[in-house]
Amino acid sequence: MTDLPLAILSIQSSVAYGHVGNSAAVFPLQRQGIDVWPVITVHFSNHTGYGAWRGPVLAAEQVADVVRGIEERGVLPRCSAVLSGYMGDAALGTVILDAVAKVRAARPGALYLCDPVMGDVGRGFFVRPGIPELMRDHAVPVADVITPNQFELQFLTGRRCDSLDGALAAADAARAMGPGIVLVTSLQRQEGPADTIEMLAVSGEGAWLIGTPRLPLSVNGAGDLTSALFLAGLLRHGSVPDALETTAAAVFAVMDRTRMAGAREIQLIAAQDDLADPPHRFGAQRVR
Repeated sequence: MTDLPLAILSIQSSVAYGHVGNSAAVFPLQRQGIDVWPVITVHFSNHTGYGAWRGPVLAAEQVADVVRGIEERGVLPRCSAVLSGYMGDAALGTVILDAVAKVRAARPGALYLCDPVMGDVGRGFFVRPGIPELMRDHAVPVADVITPNQFELQFLTGRRCDSLDGALAAADAARAMGPGIVLVTSLQRQEGPADTIEMLAVSGEGAWLIGTPRLPLSVNGAGDLTSALFLAGLLRHGSVPDALETTAAAVFAVMDRTRMAGAREIQLIAAQDDLADPPHRFGAQRVR
């Protein structure tokens, strides 16, 4: 996919204050030289983790209309990939999968990365009814790449993921559902080091584990950032371990900047140079 400049159709939520969804994905991708066409599914004042927010969930017809307008510009053959995340409403699933089909028809070989945003360890599900089933039964089987966290992977596959062997088996089960690549974005395993955050990437070529230092902070948007950067890495490098290493380095740089600032929102602007050229490098360990 190097014959045309990289462009990503990103269908996700958006917030005015802070960085989640497209508000966490668009700028980092642009900072890495990738053109992004953001389509928003909700437009909230802030992340729902604050407990209070304002703003609309866009109707499926409105989101479809925006995608249709992009299609009418005749630019879908330029689209390298589709990225989807938080949907807001299960009805948006049909719109997103229709957009994926249109992009693939216009540009065979275009990737679809589905971040199956549904919930997290300790919080459970935080999306509307119907969305978990939509992700499991419709979105994930169509995707080329999925980026679940540990909680989401366990739901998708019905398998425990609290050990490396368990996570590998769950990733294999997820791959059997359709996607060729699974990135587990936050693996907490019983035998893992307590001072480390790990990610596990599994494809048909192998499996790789990578760890970065666990920082004393709790923020929103890190998963959205991770998915966007992993997709960028796959498009640029075509290699799962290379994409994993570049993603881990950039995400850690942003988290470290956020820690130093003592901020609740990830510090994308302060870390913009680190997004393009992270100061730290972490090696991916092949585990299979």
